[in-house]
Amino acid sequence: MALVGKGSRRIVVDGTVYRWRLRGRPTYYQGLAWSPCAFAVEHADTPGTTLVVITNQPHPSNWIGREAEPVLPSGVAAAVRHALREGWTPTAPGSSFQLDQSTGFTSSP
Repeated sequence: MALVGKGSRRIVVDGTVYRWRLRGRPTYYQGLAWSPCAFAVEHADTPGTTLVVITNQPHPSNWIGREAEPVLPSGVAAAVRHALREGWTPTAPGSSFQLDQSTGFTSSP
């Protein structure tokens, strides 16, 4: 599964170039802060397995005004390093690799 080019950002982690993307508009459940924000990362030159990172924050554009920290490049780089240690192979074909960091997320009542 390749990332949509529009809205993706380039990031270099330990000398390797990746592209990452956060949905501009939240899904219905993210908009109501019932599920956490997620972003996707792929190898820029040889896209293979996409990394899907589930954060412990609500989506920054949630509809109910819950405070949310923005997804920063430093957080993306940390998630990439963590996923690589966990066995993510970004250039190998296959289904997405999920990195669940949602511990501590509380949904809106």
